[in-house]
Amino acid sequence: MFRFHPLLIAICAVAAYGAADDPLQATFSKMDAVSASFKGLKADMRRVTHLDVISDDTVENGTVLVRRTNPKDLKMLIQISSPPNPLKALITGGKVQVYYPNSNTVQEYELGKAKSLRDKLMTLAFGSSSKDLMAYYKISLGGQDKIGGQSATRIELTPKDKDVAAYFTKIDLWISDATGVTLQQKMYQPGGDYTMATYSNIQLANVPDSAVKLDVPSNAHWERPQK
Repeated sequence: MFRFHPLLIAICAVAAYGAADDPLQATFSKMDAVSASFKGLKADMRRVTHLDVISDDTVENGTVLVRRTNPKDLKMLIQISSPPNPLKALITGGKVQVYYPNSNTVQEYELGKAKSLRDKLMTLAFGSSSKDLMAYYKISLGGQDKIGGQSATRIELTPKDKDVAAYFTKIDLWISDATGVTLQQKMYQPGGDYTMATYSNIQLANVPDSAVKLDVPSNAHWERPQK
């Protein structure tokens, strides 16, 4: 289930502190301005999954669609279109649904006790506030980079929570200096593996609820691996 969080992923605000000319302060202020008015987002996505033990990279392309009616109500639809394993994943409330068109199967997960971990990871999602981020992560300045031709500030997040750290030891976010929106996210796992999602053609939009749903064939087979 947690392999989808990096897609979901991405990507948010950090608490503001320090002097007004502090580069972290400038980045946080831009991100918080986005968070204050954030209703939804559309973007193309490129995801690289690196397996360190065999030095192998898997590259997938797709889209992400986000709707937020309030800070506690966020829905995300992720679509991976590239072969060999296309999929659609809907994350909403305490449930995750993943459709695999190759097998015409939907796997539905009720998060249950995992909801607390999900909520902490979802603070990384688009539109989160700086207060949300600082509650669960230690923040430091990484430096300046270019992502898709755009100037970006990299911030490094270290999980405070041991449950989050068991999945991700560190998370890097690249924040656009022009817009305050996350352009790239890299999530490091224990053992040297990582997943990196890069976003392009980003459009902030008031996404309708009808757009954030899992459309599947009527004859799709439903499985519920978790109770």
